[in-house]
Amino acid sequence: MINQSRRLWSLVISFTLLAAVPAYGEAAVVQPFPTASSQTGDTSSGEVTGPGAAMSGQKPEASVNSQTQSGAESENVAQPVIHSEGAILLDASTGAVLYGKNAETRYYPASITKLMTALLVAEKTNPSDTVVFSKSATTNLESGAVTLGLVEGDRLTVEQSLYGLMLKSANEVANGLAEHVSGSVGGFAALMNARARELGCTNTNFVNPNGLNNSGHYTTPHDMALIARAAFNNEKVRKVVSTSTYQIPATKNAGKRTVTMGHKMIQVSDSRYYPGVIGGKTGYTSLAGNTLVTCAEKNGVRLIAVIMKSKSTHYADTRALFDYGFALKAEGTSISPASSGWIKNGTRWNYKKQNGTNASQEWLTVDGVDYYIDSDGTMVNGWREFPGNVWYYFRSSGAKAQNYWVETNNKWYYLGSNGAMVRNTVTPDGYPVNSDGVWTP
Repeated sequence: MINQSRRLWSLVISFTLLAAVPAYGEAAVVQPFPTASSQTGDTSSGEVTGPGAAMSGQKPEASVNSQTQSGAESENVAQPVIHSEGAILLDASTGAVLYGKNAETRYYPASITKLMTALLVAEKTNPSDTVVFSKSATTNLESGAVTLGLVEGDRLTVEQSLYGLMLKSANEVANGLAEHVSGSVGGFAALMNARARELGCTNTNFVNPNGLNNSGHYTTPHDMALIARAAFNNEKVRKVVSTSTYQIPATKNAGKRTVTMGHKMIQVSDSRYYPGVIGGKTGYTSLAGNTLVTCAEKNGVRLIAVIMKSKSTHYADTRALFDYGFALKAEGTSISPASSGWIKNGTRWNYKKQNGTNASQEWLTVDGVDYYIDSDGTMVNGWREFPGNVWYYFRSSGAKAQNYWVETNNKWYYLGSNGAMVRNTVTPDGYPVNSDGVWTP
């Protein structure tokens, strides 16, 4: 009899609690009780997902790009078919994104990292400065890394080093330049990240100046395009990356040698040559796949293409992007910098602010709804702890839950009027919750 009464009471309470949930409600959350490492939540909810969906019951339209692939629209110019995993085409003059595919997704950049290295070196040194290569610079390399064969004590000018860096893609040269600028590879990486933020990059982290494999070394096609835009605007860098061949003077273990630009679209004699290409940088590691950054100009229009995580389609994809972009411009299609709003990348949602940068590690209020954007630029779902042991719950739409009951692992929690989980009190609808925030019948 007692057990029957308890079951009846439980049913009554459950129906009462469910009645308190808004009509566009949420299915039971199936994640464990939130802990410090529990960062994500309900993905099995039956409600419509996507920013704003929970408030309207419908998918947002005007402010949301729900595709991983996007681009400028034209009735006469078809969007290109890009086979690489990540790509972007940027109008170098305005910063407008003409085409994007997974443009905000993290990838390993490999040696296109060296564009940022070259930019910083050009900004912080004189071409005639002497770089003295240390033992750590010339030996701290992974097996198979491309080098100029430099050893401890070798000397080159900054200008000579930049040609070795960008044409040969020599990794010990990158280390030597980093040490010349800031004293250490780690110190230079900090400068790289600071400069990236200044350029509007929101999902980039560099740990070395060469792009050799490291799980913490990543960027996105969009961020890389912003870096490339600054690099190609720098006269010193542009001169180097537009050069086909250069002679490196003799060093301890090698005589004079000629290095050749690895980017095939610059070489007139190569079948992959593209008229109007100013310069660029190649990259490859087994983890990154083929990566490629290219700048081209025709009839006063300058475009930047970035390809990431390619399987040998990087040149064909770059050609397709340039053909598309120049055709748009020739047609006279009006293209302005991408407006602010939600952008969907795979299963993740990002938010582009009016200044063109992506929101990162911050609160956003959009159409009266509060959201939180993680440090990687992704909209948060589920439970999230904030300083002071304050817990919030973000619905599958991303909206901060307020005046709302959530079930997690067969336990009920209540989010108050400001969205914070309440504890050691009685909820507005009359149910006690303990110090862990759990309803205690």
